[in-house]
Amino acid sequence: MSNTTYDRQNPAFYALIVALVVMAIGPILMMLITSLRLNVDIMSDTSSLLFMPTIRNYETALCDMLWYEPGHVDYCDPTFGRALVNSLVISLVATALTLVSGCMAAYALVRFRFMGRDTVAMTTLIMRMVPPAVLLVPVFGIWTFQFRLDGTTGGIILIYVAMNLPFVIWILQSFIVQVPIQLEEAARMDGAGPFQVFFLVVLPIIQPGLAAASIFTFRIAWNEFLLANALADRKSRTVPVTSVNSLTEFDIDWGAIMATGMLLAIPPIIFTFVASRQIITGMTAGAVKG
Repeated sequence: MSNTTYDRQNPAFYALIVALVVMAIGPILMMLITSLRLNVDIMSDTSSLLFMPTIRNYETALCDMLWYEPGHVDYCDPTFGRALVNSLVISLVATALTLVSGCMAAYALVRFRFMGRDTVAMTTLIMRMVPPAVLLVPVFGIWTFQFRLDGTTGGIILIYVAMNLPFVIWILQSFIVQVPIQLEEAARMDGAGPFQVFFLVVLPIIQPGLAAASIFTFRIAWNEFLLANALADRKSRTVPVTSVNSLTEFDIDWGAIMATGMLLAIPPIIFTFVASRQIITGMTAGAVKG
């Protein structure tokens, strides 16, 4: 019987952990509670944590996507449902295009020898450091007056691909460097072509890197507001732009806004869980089984 002793932690350590948890979960919990309240209860001076929860705010936000007509909704505004579809399409397509082009560019920078390779690699990292606000005016001018892509879903997708591509190239380079070159040489000796080596040998090994890059890319494309607000029109608006534009000086439906905020957080959470499973699968795929 072994005597195991544990060092007692300072109470300040547990107090710090509790404070961090409250700061992280507190705003989300308050948003959830507010989304389950009526506006009368939200604006009441005697409001408390004891209330009758309701899903009327969620029905108001998703009225055009429900299979029934909510009785309390006089006019169904399809803005949020259209914005939700736009955000899903833009984020998923931008993530896929960024990963495809980013992993190929990272592989070329790691495996191929050409003049200016180090300069290109450093330039991609420097471009990631440029704030999107700095690019707002030139991007708006180019997309509006030269390419005529303002107000289109494709134009927003291209912007997000260009914005996230340097980061994806930078993060995938560190994974491709760790791939043994002997595996690629063995595949070539077996008759595999360049694309077969890349797609059948390299990509399965860097699967955790692809999953991590996809999580960051999807979340950036999903939550981006500044460029989408400048380039999108009424039909191509995303959920962050729609949520902010619903705030007016005449009427603020706090319940519906908090409900849209909760709905806005669901797709990134689902995408993160799905992609994180690929990270775990890729890390354990090469484990030695005894």
